Amino acid sequence: MTALTEDGTPRDALGPLKDREGVARRLLEASAKHSFDPDAELDWNAPFDPDKWFWPPELVSLYDTPLWRRMPQEQRMDLARHEAASLASLGVWFEIILMQLLVRHIYDKPLTSAHVRYALTEIADECRHSMMFARLIRRGGAPAYPVTRLHHNVGRVMKAVSTTPGSFACTLLGEEILDWMQRLTFPDERVQPLVRGVTRIHVIEESRHVRYAREELRRQMVTAPRWERNLTRVTSGQAARIFSVAFVNPQVYTDVGLDRAEALAQVRASAHRRDVMQSGARRLTDFLDDIGVLQGVGRRMWRSSGLLA
Repeated sequence: MTALTEDGTPRDALGPLKDREGVARRLLEASAKHSFDPDAELDWNAPFDPDKWFWPPELVSLYDTPLWRRMPQEQRMDLARHEAASLASLGVWFEIILMQLLVRHIYDKPLTSAHVRYALTEIADECRHSMMFARLIRRGGAPAYPVTRLHHNVGRVMKAVSTTPGSFACTLLGEEILDWMQRLTFPDERVQPLVRGVTRIHVIEESRHVRYAREELRRQMVTAPRWERNLTRVTSGQAARIFSVAFVNPQVYTDVGLDRAEALAQVRASAHRRDVMQSGARRLTDFLDDIGVLQGVGRRMWRSSGLLA
């Protein structure tokens, strides 16, 4: 008979916990070999190619909608440029939240441990990523697109009061969907070389961040008290709903000369867009399901976000 946790999660599904210090040491070794200085690594002064995209067209929110089919190519490419700026803006917002969550996580951990040392290494990575994304926005010529005041203040509360498992669940939500999209972007020769370079750096360094967060969340879903695991299920579902709405700032449609209401309606109705978002989230939702996060009301919230089929 399969042993269960007190809230019904099969213990075998959680898998054996890896040694926390061993994981951190391996991540530190990888960081020493594969870390980048974007200011030195990328050619920020190279001119943009007018025939290349700032984001793969298939990942643009309106792709394959009736509105997209009516848009001239120049307007489609302009929308891709603005959506790239919107995603980079979302990335900076998220990275700043993540840095505070990591600082809170290690505040009461042994200061000489590899686990803490790697968290500090990741914070340094995230500082560089935030500056890299901000520089990309400015270089691309589109405006920055902050999240709404409501979402900004929700983030303010979350980064101040989130539990440890809730923090790592939200970390993975912010990292893995964008990572999936960026893995499609950096090898795509249709895309601007600078954008490809930015996404390549981010993918390489974020792979370590995902490993760190996954191992810690798996540990928390075994060791945290029942109330904290249940709270994680609900807060991760709410975070998924916010993230799916905030993913592209609707101001981008206005800024490229589209009717915002029509564009939003077509994005919501787009089967292609729904498939893109669910494909981007699938690796994450499979993992969260395996470790018992996608249960009860939290699972229903994930479904309502559109990220879970």
